[in-house]
Amino acid sequence: MTNEDTSYMENTKRTSTTILPDFQKTRNEPEEQQELQIQQTATAVQCPHCGATNDVEAMFCASCGKPLHTTSCPHCGSEIDPDADFCETCHRYIRPETCSFCGAHVGGNAAYCPECGSPKGGIVCPVCHTLNSFAFCKQCGHALTEDAKLLVKELQKNPDYQELLEAATEYSSLEDTIPYTSERDVVREQINMRLREQVLRLLAEDRGETPQQPKVQTKRLTKEELAAKKAEKIKSLSAILDKLAIPQTESPVKARNYAMASRPIGVRLAWVCNYKHAMHSSPCGCAKPQLGGKWVILGKNTTAEIKDDNQ
Repeated sequence: MTNEDTSYMENTKRTSTTILPDFQKTRNEPEEQQELQIQQTATAVQCPHCGATNDVEAMFCASCGKPLHTTSCPHCGSEIDPDADFCETCHRYIRPETCSFCGAHVGGNAAYCPECGSPKGGIVCPVCHTLNSFAFCKQCGHALTEDAKLLVKELQKNPDYQELLEAATEYSSLEDTIPYTSERDVVREQINMRLREQVLRLLAEDRGETPQQPKVQTKRLTKEELAAKKAEKIKSLSAILDKLAIPQTESPVKARNYAMASRPIGVRLAWVCNYKHAMHSSPCGCAKPQLGGKWVILGKNTTAEIKDDNQ
């Protein structure tokens, strides 16, 4: 073999060994990217609501914010979130391993909670005779367990809560006030006031006392005056309720109990949850009260829609 042939073969070999790795790298890059995409897709979770791709460990969709995983209610089979403890479809508590009254762990076969002693079957309210699965009566708000009563007593030391009760009493009084409906009502009220003054003066004379001109003040208002006072009091109540709003917490039982303990009596209210921003008659009808929420004032003649969460 000549020197020229030997030199040609060496150059060819050298060139092929130099080009081949680059060729293989160019050929394998799309395959590697495709394999990487397949692996990422296999470990990702697709949102059932909007179709967006999320990390496998994500609980909520990064795009629409809705839960990525759901489970079924053990009682009615309805779709529910995995961290919910109450089914808003059949209105039943769904966590038998957790006491619905205090949040303690309860064995599967236990009939009573080892911590608070409450029965799994529920407690009948001694005031309105409603069967309840929670520490406060969903109908009248009465505290049903010793822990619930202690929670109310502790909350009563809170200055904001004391202010709330006072404002609620004043608002309830306004709700019971009958306004003047016509000029005739005003005239009648003036006549009644004069008659009362005369009676008080005659009684003083019969007792041998010096008659004094009694100062009689009416509490009746016109419709406009009453509406203005109610609006002012509602504004005040709403500000206090905002301060007592329930923050996000880990335990749905504790969040529900605190919300019910802070509920003022004598005012028609609704519970607006942070979970669905739905309006419930109380947090007892909310599946995830641990996300927080607050009481809002409805008044007697409101048309606001309350979610049907009667059990």
